[in-house]
Amino acid sequence: MGLLDPKKILKRVEKEGFEKVWRESANMFPKPIERKNETTVTKGVSHPLYDLIQKLRTAFINLGFNEVFNPVILDETEIFKQYGPEAPIILDRCYYLATLPRPDIGLGRDKIEKMKKLGVEITEAKVLSLQKVFRDYKKGKIDSDDLVEKIADSIGVSDTLAMRVISEVFPEFTSLLPVASKLTLRSHITTAWFLTLQALRPVSDLPLKLFSVDIRFRREQREDPTHLRVHHSASCVVMKETIDVGEGEEISRSLLEPLGFNQFKFVQKKVTSKYYAPGMEYEGFVFNPSSKNWIEVVDYGIYSPIALAKYDLDCPVLNVGIGVERVAMLLYNETDIRRLVYPQFFAELRLSDQEIAQLISLESKPKTEEGKKIIENLLNVALANAEAHSPCEFLVYEGKIFDKHVKVYLYENEENAKLLGAAALNQIVVYDGNVLGIPMKGKYNIELVKTAREKGISTGIRYIDGIAAKAASEIEEAVTKGQKSFNMWVRMAKRPSDINVKVSDKARRYIMNQKKKIETTGPVFVGVRAEIMD
Repeated sequence: MGLLDPKKILKRVEKEGFEKVWRESANMFPKPIERKNETTVTKGVSHPLYDLIQKLRTAFINLGFNEVFNPVILDETEIFKQYGPEAPIILDRCYYLATLPRPDIGLGRDKIEKMKKLGVEITEAKVLSLQKVFRDYKKGKIDSDDLVEKIADSIGVSDTLAMRVISEVFPEFTSLLPVASKLTLRSHITTAWFLTLQALRPVSDLPLKLFSVDIRFRREQREDPTHLRVHHSASCVVMKETIDVGEGEEISRSLLEPLGFNQFKFVQKKVTSKYYAPGMEYEGFVFNPSSKNWIEVVDYGIYSPIALAKYDLDCPVLNVGIGVERVAMLLYNETDIRRLVYPQFFAELRLSDQEIAQLISLESKPKTEEGKKIIENLLNVALANAEAHSPCEFLVYEGKIFDKHVKVYLYENEENAKLLGAAALNQIVVYDGNVLGIPMKGKYNIELVKTAREKGISTGIRYIDGIAAKAASEIEEAVTKGQKSFNMWVRMAKRPSDINVKVSDKARRYIMNQKKKIETTGPVFVGVRAEIMD
């Protein structure tokens, strides 16, 4: 369960206003837990797409290529240089960038009166100062991030009141509409290669071998199992005095064979893109054993002399591009690119019994060595005397906790019972997506329990383990609070929290979605009390 209450927060914003609630929002967080003696660091998990990108980067470097970072934002004129008459069609797949214009803001008498009504004390000096802020903002001398602060300083008010002045007095800010520019997000790494080669040719020796594994943007009408608007290309160029287009096949094989691909097909494209020379563009395919189809993953070719001339380049250039996501789909046997790249949005949660078991833990534990000793002693006494007839009581610990003398007892006061209830030694087991608290010994006629004993994954947690850990933790807390005694009696277990067991939110969601169950019920009848003395 989350500790913040989103619905309550949003209701407050609606009722009290954003600014007031925002000012108080830092106090909404739960207090941090002390992190004493926490040295274990859990290793994180990398994204499969970036694993592949790293392998491709290493392969390029091993082949003698130097890595560069190419421009991402490009003027549309570059597309016209490279594609010639084909450019208008190519631009249809590009995203154009738009920005909000910085407005001309007047400061007439009506606006001054509105500011006064908001509680701003206006003087001639403040008016001049505010006008200067607006002029500097228009000229780009003030960043948007600093505007509220600058306005607040110019008229001598808080940033909260300055924000009200902006929103209530100056509609110029709220009525702005974006204006398109001639700048585009690159739809192909090739668009940027010409600029990089133009910059490096005068200062580099031949051959020049460069690579970049980076993103490109395509204005797809929709995203579906085979199309994303943002995807990666592993792209390289080779510039030297003479080039055989067949080198594109050699580079492609050298990059893909280490990944496990061994069946290739390279075909000359019937229609050549205008930035390549006629007949000098090829597609590369790998065979997918799962679908028994040839899948296109590579495009390579030699740049057109006309496109090269537009950038004053005097040597032939070979370009090879590999679709990273398409290769990743083949490597990971995935049919939906969205599920591979964005599992947080598209992947259906799947958890094995082993994974669910790892998501089950004790909710509270003692922090001191004495607390851990209480658990150990309590369990030893409980197991040794489980069948003892009640009423009965056993001293399980006597010692110092935080300089206080503490005696801890395990007891059962009810007549004609035993020290431990029938379910106290039940163990939490995961089987077929179910979380079950079951007895590990004795006959049991319920089929699910019998099968879970044989095939389930044990968490290693018994009801008594959770109760002992909670008792030890709360005894520590009682000592720190100055209490003279402590008592805890668990009669029946109805839910995991009754026995100090936590099933993570992730596991709970999965279990509920799969219509499985969490069943940790049963009679426990465990009592723990403590006497706390100076």
